[in-house]
Amino acid sequence: MDQPKETYGKQPPRKKAAVKRVTLSEEAKRAYEELVTKRDERDREYGRHLAADNKPR
Repeated sequence: MDQPKETYGKQPPRKKAAVKRVTLSEEAKRAYEELVTKRDERDREYGRHLAADNKPR
């Protein structure tokens, strides 16, 4: 059961995937920024209320 030496040899490097870039208009950038800001604010508010509930007595 001899295997040829090529079977276990070093493999050639894989090609990297092409990078996709998206360009947004200024309005779209502002809308996205606002969405992220609101989400962060909501998460902070939610965490703040949880912290009060989970405080040890």
